[in-house]
Amino acid sequence: MKLSTKGRYGLRALIDLALYSENEAVSIQSIADRQSISYSYLEQLVGKLRKAGLVSSVRGAQGGYMLAKPAEEISVGDVLRALEGNLEAVTCPGNQENSSCEGADLCVTRYVWQRINDSIKDAVDTIMLDQLVEESRKIRDKGQVSAQICEN
Repeated sequence: MKLSTKGRYGLRALIDLALYSENEAVSIQSIADRQSISYSYLEQLVGKLRKAGLVSSVRGAQGGYMLAKPAEEISVGDVLRALEGNLEAVTCPGNQENSSCEGADLCVTRYVWQRINDSIKDAVDTIMLDQLVEESRKIRDKGQVSAQICEN
C-alpha cells in the first residue's frame, strides 16, 4: 500500500492546524507556507477534511480553519480515509460480507490479506492527532529542524 500526496500532505496540514489553531483560526496560506505545499492543492485537501467533519471554517477578517473536534478524537485513520478512501492493501472478495467468491472457504491467501488489512487499520486507528502534535512540539522544543516540513 502506498499513500498518495493527498494523504501525506493532508496529515501534515492537519498536524500544523492542530498546532497553530489552539487560540485562533489559521489560514490555508499560513499552513501552505509552513509546510511548503501548494495553496490550491491544500485548499482541495482542506475541503475534503471539512466535508469529513475534521475541520471547520471560521468566516470574517480573522477567519480561517480550526479542528472540528479535539485532536485526541481524530485518528490518523480518520484523516487518511477522508483523503484517500479505503485503506485496504488488498481487496479480497472472500473477506467481504455476502461474499460472491466461490473459492473463499478454500483460499489460504485470504487469511494473509485480512491480516495485512487488519494491521493497517489497527495502526492508523490507534495513532491520534494529539500524539503527533505532542511529538512535533518535542522536536520543535529541541531546536531541531521543523518537524512539519519533510519529504513525506
